[in-house]
Amino acid sequence: MSESDSLLEKKMSNSKELTPEKAEIEKCSEDGSILSILYSAAKKVAVVGIVYFVGYMNWSVAWLICPLLLSVIRDQFRNQHNIRRQVAKASALANDKDVILARLNDLPAWVFFPDIERVEWLNKILKQVWPNANHFARNILKESVEPNVQKALQEYKLNGFKFDRMILGTIPPRIGGIKVYDKNIARNEIIMDLDLFYAGDCDINFSLSGVRGGIKDFQIHGTVRVVMKPLIPSPPLVGGLQIFFLNNPNIDFNLVGVIDLLDMPGLSDILRRIIVEQIASMMVLPNKLPIVLSDQIEALSLKMPEPEGVLRVHVVEAKNLMKMDIGMLGKGKSDPYAIVTVGAQQFRTQTIDNNVNPKWDFWCEANIYAESGQSLTVQLFDKDDAKEDERLGTATVEISNVLKKGEIDTWLTLEQAKHGMVHLRLSWMHLSKDRNDLKAALSETQMLRVTNMSTALLTVFIDSAKNLPHARQASNPDPFLILQVGQKTEQTSVQMRTDSPVWEQGFTFLVSNPENDTLQLKLMDQKTTNEIGRFTYIIAHLMSANDMEIISQPFQLQKSGPESKIIMALSLRILKRAEKIEDNENNDASIKEDKTEDTTKNVLKKQDSNISRTTVSTDPGNIEEAVLPAAISTNLATVPPSPKLTESSPLPNPTIKSFSDDVGPLGAINLTIQYAIQRQRLIVIIHQIKNIPLKDPSNIPDPYVKLYLLPGRAKDTKRKTAVIKDNCNPVFDTTFEYLISSAELNSSQLEVTVCTDKLIGSPILGMVKIDLNDAEILGSGKKSWWNLLPEFKSTDL
Repeated sequence: MSESDSLLEKKMSNSKELTPEKAEIEKCSEDGSILSILYSAAKKVAVVGIVYFVGYMNWSVAWLICPLLLSVIRDQFRNQHNIRRQVAKASALANDKDVILARLNDLPAWVFFPDIERVEWLNKILKQVWPNANHFARNILKESVEPNVQKALQEYKLNGFKFDRMILGTIPPRIGGIKVYDKNIARNEIIMDLDLFYAGDCDINFSLSGVRGGIKDFQIHGTVRVVMKPLIPSPPLVGGLQIFFLNNPNIDFNLVGVIDLLDMPGLSDILRRIIVEQIASMMVLPNKLPIVLSDQIEALSLKMPEPEGVLRVHVVEAKNLMKMDIGMLGKGKSDPYAIVTVGAQQFRTQTIDNNVNPKWDFWCEANIYAESGQSLTVQLFDKDDAKEDERLGTATVEISNVLKKGEIDTWLTLEQAKHGMVHLRLSWMHLSKDRNDLKAALSETQMLRVTNMSTALLTVFIDSAKNLPHARQASNPDPFLILQVGQKTEQTSVQMRTDSPVWEQGFTFLVSNPENDTLQLKLMDQKTTNEIGRFTYIIAHLMSANDMEIISQPFQLQKSGPESKIIMALSLRILKRAEKIEDNENNDASIKEDKTEDTTKNVLKKQDSNISRTTVSTDPGNIEEAVLPAAISTNLATVPPSPKLTESSPLPNPTIKSFSDDVGPLGAINLTIQYAIQRQRLIVIIHQIKNIPLKDPSNIPDPYVKLYLLPGRAKDTKRKTAVIKDNCNPVFDTTFEYLISSAELNSSQLEVTVCTDKLIGSPILGMVKIDLNDAEILGSGKKSWWNLLPEFKSTDL
C-alpha cells in the first residue's frame, strides 16, 4: 500500500471515531433501533418468502436470477457512491497537506492558481462557529425550503412533506481558497470568490405521505461569490453582503430509512431534483442571499436585481449526433432536444424526432448578473418515453467571451459524447437608459421575426403594502403578491397574519414592447385564496420618468380598501446590441477570468476579425470560402508572395504576430488558445488558414485540421474539424475543449496538423507544435497566426 493510500485510510478511520457530538446523534437514534431490527428481519423474511413462492409455483429460475443481478448492480453502484462520500469526508477533515498527499487529483485551488490564496484561518473560524449554525439552518429549512418542497411535491400527488429532525453534524464546510478582485471593480464594493466544499455528517429526517426517511452524507461543491457593498465610513464599514453561487453547484446526498427502498428512478429522482432546484432558487444567480449589516443602508440597494446585461441565445442546429434509438437493423436515430442553462435559468428547445442533424432555430434570453465566472451550458438529450432520456453531449461557453466580443457565432464540439457538434449564436445586449434606443430595438426584433424576443428589461422591487383589508372576519390576511408581465409570472413570499406586510423582494421581466405591455399585480390571501387587491401599471409611463425609473413610490390598490397601498420601485432599461469590440486589452472594463483577447494591434488583423460570417454555410461539412470585404481583400493583395523553401533555407518562425508578418511557404493558421481556470478546460478555436500552396492547379486541396495533445497523442485527445472542399483559404471558426488540470497543461503541447481529404501525395499539408505553458494561454488567452511547417512526425490519419 502506498503512502498516500495509507494516509487516506488513516484519515477515514479517524473520521469514524466517536466524538461527543456523534455520540449525541447516536443517542437520538436509539429510539429507532428496534424499528431498524424489525425492518431488517422483515426484509429477510420477505426474501425467503419470495424464493419459496417461486419454487412453489414452479417458475423458471430466471425469475430469481434477474432480480439478483439487478440487486448486485445496484449494491455495486451504492458502494462506489459510498467510497466517494467517505473520501470527500476525509478530505474535508484533513488539512491541505494531507489532502495533497492523499488525493493528488483533488488539489485545492490555491495550489494551481497564484491569485487564489489559502484561508486556513477562515476554516478554523468555521470549525469554531459550526456547532452554533444548527439554529440558523433549522430556520432556513423550516421557513424557506420546507414550504417550497411541499408545493413542488404536490405536483406529483405527494403530500405531507415536513422536516422532523435537522442536525448538521460535526464536520464544517471547508474553503479551498479565496480570490479577492482588486481590478476593474467599483470603488464602493469588495468582490471575492470562495471555493466552497462541504462533505458533512448531517442527519436530517423527514416524513412524506406518512413514510419516514432521511438524508445523510450531504455534499455540495461550488464557487461562491461574496459581494460586500456599499462601503460606508462608519462601523461595520460594510453596508451589506450579497452571497450566491455563480453556477449550479455539484450536489450529492444519500437517502436512508424506508425511503431507501425507493432509491431508484422514481421518488428518489424527484426528491433529488427538487432539493437541487430549491438550492438554485435561493442562491444560484440570478437568485442571491442578501444580508443587510447596517441600518444606514436601504434594502433596495441590496435586494433589487441589478443585471449587467442580457444574453441572447440562438440554438441553431446540431450535426452528427449519436444514434441512441434501437431500430429494426440495429442503431436507428435519435429524438434530440437541447436544454440551455445559465445559472438557475433554464430553457428547453422542442424535440426533433428521428434526426441526428436537427435544426431547432430556438431563441431565448437570459439575464446576466455576473459575467465573470458565469458560463452558458447546452446539454443535448435523446427523448425517450419508455425510459430516462439519454445524454447526447454537453457544450459550454464562457459568458465573458461574449461580452468582450459582443457577438459569437460558432460550432462547439460536444463533450461527454463520441461525436457531435452544436451551432450557437450568442449576442450581448447592454442595458441602456436612453429611451431613444427603443426604436432600434423594435426594428431588430421585427427583422428577426421571432415572437418571443424582448426590447427592454423591467425591474420591479416590491417593498411593502399598507392597510390591507381582512380576507376573513376578524382576522388579518396571509398576503402574497402575484406579478405578471406578458407570459411570465412571479410570486412573493407569504407574510403571515398581517395587514401591512413587508416583502423587500425584487424581480426582473423581459418586455416585448414597453409601449404596449403592462405590469399586472394581484394581492392574494393564502388561507382563503381570495383576491384582496389588484393594480395595473402601464409600463409606457416609465418612458417619461427621469432615467426611466421610480424609487419607492406608493400606489393605490384597486378592489381593496380606500387606504390600501402598495409601495414599490420600478426601473426600465432598453436592450441595446453591443457593438463588436475588437480584441484589444484597453477595451476590457470588467473582471477578467477567462478571456481571449488579441495581443496585437495590427489594423489588418482587426479588419480580418470582422469577416462577415453570413456567407459561411451553417453546415460545417459544406462551408464555402468566405467573401472578404473590399478593404481586407485590398490589404491581402499587398502581402508579398511567400518565399520558396529550399533545403538550405532555415525553417521560418512558427509564431507570427499578424498575417502580414513573414508568412511561411506552407501558409499560416489562425488560432485562439486559452485556459479556463474555473472549469479546468483548455479551449482551442480554429479560425482559418491562409495561403495553402497550390502544387497542381487541377487538384485544389480539401483541407481540415486535426489536433492532438502531447505527449502521448492518445486517441481521446484527437479533435478534427469538418472538411472544406476545394479551398486554399478555408474558414472554420470551430471550437474544441479539453478537460485538463493546470499541472498537466504546464507539461503538454498542442499538435496542430493541416491535412487534405484528397489524395495529392502526402495528406499532410503542414504542422505546428505549440507549448501550452505560455503565460498568455494561462492568463488572458492567446490569439495569433502560426506558420505551418513541413511534416516532422508521422501522424495517424
